[in-house]
Amino acid sequence: MKNNDHTGEVHEGLFHRNIGLVSNFSLGFTYLSPLTGIYSLFAFALALAGPASMWWILIIAGGQMLVALIFGEVASQYPITGGLYPWTRRLWGRRYAWLAAWIYLCAIVVTVTSVAQYSTTFIASFLGYEQSPVRDLLAAVGMLLLAFAFNLSGTKTLARVATIGFWAEIIGVVGLGIYLLLFERIHSFSVLFDSMGVVAANGSYFTAFMGAALLGLWMFFGFEACGNVAEEVQNPSREIPKAMILSIVSGAVSAIVSFAGYLLAAPDLPGIINGTISDPIPRILNGALGEWGGKLFLVVALAAFISCVLSLQAALSRLVFSFARDEMLPGSGWLKKIHPTHAVPNNAMIASCVLPIMMCLIVFYLPESLNRITAFAVIGIYLSFSMVVLAALRQRLKGWKPAGQWSLGAFGWSVNIAALAFQVWGMYLLAQPGGEELPFLDRWIVLVGLATVLIVGMVYMVIAKPYGRSDAPEDDAIAYARQLQTAR
Repeated sequence: MKNNDHTGEVHEGLFHRNIGLVSNFSLGFTYLSPLTGIYSLFAFALALAGPASMWWILIIAGGQMLVALIFGEVASQYPITGGLYPWTRRLWGRRYAWLAAWIYLCAIVVTVTSVAQYSTTFIASFLGYEQSPVRDLLAAVGMLLLAFAFNLSGTKTLARVATIGFWAEIIGVVGLGIYLLLFERIHSFSVLFDSMGVVAANGSYFTAFMGAALLGLWMFFGFEACGNVAEEVQNPSREIPKAMILSIVSGAVSAIVSFAGYLLAAPDLPGIINGTISDPIPRILNGALGEWGGKLFLVVALAAFISCVLSLQAALSRLVFSFARDEMLPGSGWLKKIHPTHAVPNNAMIASCVLPIMMCLIVFYLPESLNRITAFAVIGIYLSFSMVVLAALRQRLKGWKPAGQWSLGAFGWSVNIAALAFQVWGMYLLAQPGGEELPFLDRWIVLVGLATVLIVGMVYMVIAKPYGRSDAPEDDAIAYARQLQTAR
């Protein structure tokens, strides 16, 4: 395709296509990161709904697979850097794309910050120092700067580190889970279907089980990162959909094996469920692996955290670059520059590192804000996903037949409708208020955060009119599909 700043097509020749299927899949898998997800949510899920909460991993993975299939069709027709932004622009229009990508951008910035902050516990344990606010700030910033250095050195480094992160996750999640199941299991497999007496405040286990959906909802996104780097992927129209699907399948299998391994090897399940043991995984690992085994796990976990932050930064930088390429952001001329040697959007990468560092400073001065901003991030990602799925359904209603090298064919309609229904259901679950004993802001923080981002984005859109600075194509899915079919 031709180089073009004004048509929204691919900058062929500016990026290097160094990412193959395995590296692309590894990028999505390490962004999803079953290891960090299970470690962060294991005790939380058990406290909400007991051992049976594990099954939300498969339920949510199945729903997100529907979304990934639709994303695959769109990415196959539009293998353009930036993912959600160019997809929504080409499926609906520039105003719609601005809002969808703005929500997604804010959510990724918060997600990068959250992962960097959560990594500080592992860093402190590995280096053997006592945590403090200042040390946690330095550790989080150090993690962000390390990932930035890797990302800035080029796409080959991104691909290599993502692949290393993938194998670290496999060792630390699948390998460890299998070891625990084979050699350290102390509970019957029937426990996996047991509520162990957990009920919600209204006395219903069903309510408690539905609340535990957060286990899967907070874990299964990141596969879209495979499309964010589309112009750096070899044969992207065919390989990106495969990478997205592989990310979810491997993530679900890894998470189930890991969760079951920890659960069935836990010496004090009642203590975890009633909250007496707030951080159970280190205790399980020390009992099963000993001190040296625990240290080895920390090494693997840190590799996974580095790769996860690396993948998140890469996805964010490509989104910022894509926005800037269509003059959608202040300073677009600077943000859309590509490094002539390393072929990465280095200025967009700087922004993608600085923004999370600024968020880390906010967390340092307002420690209680971490959970609040994290709560927004997940529903923000689901809303932006929904906007892509809705835009695809709109084009189908107008007669669009996806024309990439990968398509669902006759199943497209049913999968599209089911994917949208799942996303709406997921957002409904995520938007549920906290307990009545909480202050108003904490109880409704998810919707308050989302409303704040939406209002700021819409006000900026109305006042600054960023969508009017570029004549890049929009709402052309049907015409472009016909063009592709004619060219074959």
